[in-house]
Amino acid sequence: MALWLFDSESLTKRLKQACGGGFRVRLLKQQYERPLLCERLPLGMDERSLALVRQVHLYCGDVIKVYARTVMPLALLQGHGRGLANLGGRPLGELLFRDKSMRRSPMEIARIEVGELFHRWAVPEQAGFDQPLWGRRSVFRLAGLPLLVNEIFLPPPPRAACFRIKA
Repeated sequence: MALWLFDSESLTKRLKQACGGGFRVRLLKQQYERPLLCERLPLGMDERSLALVRQVHLYCGDVIKVYARTVMPLALLQGHGRGLANLGGRPLGELLFRDKSMRRSPMEIARIEVGELFHRWAVPEQAGFDQPLWGRRSVFRLAGLPLLVNEIFLPPPPRAACFRIKA
């Protein structure tokens, strides 16, 4: 997982390769809202600014591998990134890495503790992961306009308990 955490190439591409035909995106929520302070600052947004916030899970088969939260300031959606508001279940990474104008800031890496907001968003309630998660974020620029992508990596689900019956 450490290699994936620090890889600056497309996470979508890497997951598709690892999953074969089992890669998919599940849109959890997409709405206009005020981003968190920690999201506004790297985007240069003031406290009153709205953005389109998109939250998804990236799957390999039936297993969630990544939770992603993308913050798209309104200026981006009216210009070069107009189609970003209508992604639905399509992966954002494919569009970002195909765009010749795309520039990416250095990644920030974080350990997300149990109970923290991003941990609660990333882990489905029924999954019951009670361990810290690792995440990263970058500001991408499309034609000079920024958007922020947060990616939280989920651990493999616990394996079913195995036991042997003694005769």
